[in-house]
Order: sequence, then C-alpha cells, then structure tokens
Amino acid sequence: MSTTSLTTSLPVPDRAARLRDALLAADFTADGLLELLGAPAYAALARSETVPALRTTRGDSPLDTLVRLFLLQRPVSPERARAALPLDEAIADGWLTEADGGIRATVDVRPYGGPEGQDWFIVSDLGCAVGGAGGAGGRGEGVVLGVGGASTTLAGITVRASVSSALDIGTGSGIQALHAAQHATRVTATDLNPRALEFTRLTLALSGAPEADLRTGSLFEPVGSETYDLIVSNPPFVISPAARLTYRDGGMAGDDLCRSLVQQAGDRLNEGGFAQFLANWQHVEGEDWQDRVRSWVPRGCDAWIVQREVQDVTQYAELWLRDAGDHREDPREYAARYERWLDEFEARGTKAVGFGWITLRKSGSEQPSLVIEEWPHPVEQPLGETVEAHFARQDYLRTRDDAALLADRFLLAPEVTQEQVGLPGAEDPEHVVLRQNRGMRRATKVDAVGAGFAGVCDGTLSAGRILDAIAQLMGEDPVLLRDRTPQAIRLLVEEGFLVPDGQAAPRE
Repeated sequence: MSTTSLTTSLPVPDRAARLRDALLAADFTADGLLELLGAPAYAALARSETVPALRTTRGDSPLDTLVRLFLLQRPVSPERARAALPLDEAIADGWLTEADGGIRATVDVRPYGGPEGQDWFIVSDLGCAVGGAGGAGGRGEGVVLGVGGASTTLAGITVRASVSSALDIGTGSGIQALHAAQHATRVTATDLNPRALEFTRLTLALSGAPEADLRTGSLFEPVGSETYDLIVSNPPFVISPAARLTYRDGGMAGDDLCRSLVQQAGDRLNEGGFAQFLANWQHVEGEDWQDRVRSWVPRGCDAWIVQREVQDVTQYAELWLRDAGDHREDPREYAARYERWLDEFEARGTKAVGFGWITLRKSGSEQPSLVIEEWPHPVEQPLGETVEAHFARQDYLRTRDDAALLADRFLLAPEVTQEQVGLPGAEDPEHVVLRQNRGMRRATKVDAVGAGFAGVCDGTLSAGRILDAIAQLMGEDPVLLRDRTPQAIRLLVEEGFLVPDGQAAPRE
C-alpha cells in the first residue's frame, strides 16, 4: 500500500501568530478561497480534484501562492513564497522546506470557518485533508487526517454552552478541541498517536486559540478519574479485523471500543454535563440493535442515540478498504483483506453495521430518559441547541403527571408549519401533518384535535382549557378528551413540536 511520507519533525508553533497574520493578510480564508477559486473549482477541490484550482491559481498573488503551497501542495519559487509570507521564519520553524530550488509545504494548512465567522486553520499531514491534493485516505499507520464529514458532524451536534472543562478524546488534528476552546475555560485533548497532539498544538496556535492540555493515551486512560462538563470524541470507530490504521481502527474486537467509550463516560461527567460521540455498532443476528446500544448507557445518564445510516457487511468492508486505498493496490491482496473482513463479521454473527450519534447527559435521575431512534433523513446543522433543548424537554416531562401537564401552557415551536393532505376540493383533509423546518426536521401526523390544539398554543391558555374549548366545538365529552390527549401532548413535546412556556424562544 502506498503511504504518505510522515514528517519526522513537525513545525514549531512559537511564531505561528506571525504566520497567521500573513495568511489573513493574503485572505487565505474559507471565504477568500471561494472568491478566488469560484464555486466550481472550490467544489472540485472538496472532491480532491485539483485541476480546476491549478488553472485558477496561475497568477502570482500571495493568495495564489498560498493555495498552491498548502492546499495543492505544489512547489513555488522562493520569490513568490517570500512575497506571501515570512519565508525565512516559515522555513526555520518547519512549515516550509527548500527542495530542488523551490519551496514546498511540509504540512497541509486548510482554512476553516468557525461558527461565528472565525478564520481558523486546520493543520494535518500532506495529502490527508479532505479536499487535499491527494484526498483523505489511509496512507500510513501514523497519519493525521484533516477535517472530514464526521468531524464537522460532531462539531455541529455538540452542545455549546459555556463550561469550565472540556475533554476531546482522539483529537486528531484538533478540530473538536478548537471548537471547545471557544466556550470552555479549560480544554484537555488526548490521542493515542503522539503526532496527533503535535498537530492539535499547531491547529490551535495557527487559529489564534488558547493552548490545550495535551495528553497521550487511549480513551480515558490519560485523564484518570478527572471529570468534565463536556466530553466529545470522534473515535477510531471502524469495526475491522485488525488495528491497521490508528486514525480509524479501534484495536478492540467488534464495537467494543465504542461501547467502552460510552460506558466509561458516565464516571467522567460532572452533574449536568454532556458527552457526545460518533459511533459504529454491530447489527447482530437475533439481537435488536437498540437493545445493544441501550446496554451501553451508563447509570445516572440520560441518552439520545440516533442511528443515521446502516450498511450491510459488504458495503461496510468496501467503504473502508477504499478509504485505505486498498482497491488501487494488488488485486489479490485486496481480495484477501476483503475476505478477512467478511470472516470477522461472520464469526461475530454481524449482518450490518450502524452509524450514528450518541449523546449522554449526566442527570443522576433514577428514571433516566433513553431515546433511541433511527433517523436517516436530512437535518439542519448546527444541532447543538436542538440537542440541549431535547434534554430540557425530557427534564420537563419527567416532572409532570397528566394533571400538571394539562395545567401548563405551551407554544408551537417557531419553525413548525402545518400541511393539510387530501384530495383537491374535499371538504376535510385526509390528515394533517406538522413539520419542523429546522433542526431535526421531523414531521408527524395529527388528528383534528391535535391540529386544533397545536394551532392555538401561543402560551395564553393552559392545555386543559384548550381541550375544553375543542371539546365544546366538536361536541365531545371534555372529561374523555382530557383523559385521552395527554399522551399525544407528551409526544409533541418530546419531539419538539410544542415547547413548554418558559423554554421557548419568541417567534421572530
């Protein structure tokens, strides 16, 4: 298998602020790249197709030079490099090197836009950034990848409340630690690969973020019994027959790494703290996958587990064999590795593999809220506020019996619209659908009572008084209506269509 050449000594971050100033002065930012390259070339670069970007950067502006150096990883003349950045310092500090009369980058530096418009930079191994000159793939045992879809997904679903302490397990190039540094007083980042911690240090320094406490080791081993307000991890969750690639293969049997991560998180969370992970889990013959992941949830924690995708074992094996570039090598070796994956799955009775999000919240409740669902549909990122609101609603529902529920007031969530479905010209719709246009983008059917109830929830009247009015309009017994409706109200609250008065943001 071809491998990326791993730099023996990585850049030092001591003068990263001066390099950052030069990058910003040249508009080497996410917005600057889009303006320079244009949408087609920018999109092509995200697919690791570099020809359009090479054509667009034939000029000699500092931005053209920086794109060629750090994104396309092409040599430039010393004169062009000196015009774009402090060349002597960049060479001395190890960001650039002289080769064959030209100047080359030693690492991939990729502009990344923060959630509030910050100009950040993610540093990774050459050819190992998504959209990099060589694409993101397994090129060697110790490679450190840049930001991919999994990284941005985790960043998007993470709760961003201000906290005292945050822990990023398996930090890689440091994207989760970078996000956490914006709202956590103290950030600890760990990784089994010491090189990853050095890349995290570079990412934070070049992005102008505070330093993190960097520790080497697996899972929670580097932090002992320390506890945190926020724990995040995009772990090496791939279920593989061998721990061949550190950045993706967990080194434990089956889905044991993800199980261990989740089970051990409860003891490391402070009261009210969140732990949020991406994970894979096995779909085993004769076992409900929901029961499997439910058994992972630690005592004293609420959980929201969302399965986003399921692949059969052949799709799964092919995905990760291609990720490692095995399909481009010796066909016999590729077939042998494919066989080993299928042998492993067969031995474990694994028929498919699920991928999704796991969020824990340390509630200490004796009746924890465990919501485990399959949701393969599009969502609107970021979802951090949606996740936080989900658990707030669970707290609310846990403390309300039916009488208390009917005494409370509710508001229809601002992003909810109503659709009536039926034949054209019909007097009444066949059914009514409530649809969220933000967040999880759920949709749910409701009957006439549910539609009428939701439509007048503006925080003015209690749920019970609304039902009494509906009963009078529909000629129903108000006592019976009050008896049968609370469960439907609970479901609308749980899924975020209705928000208890006091938790809702005002409509714009």
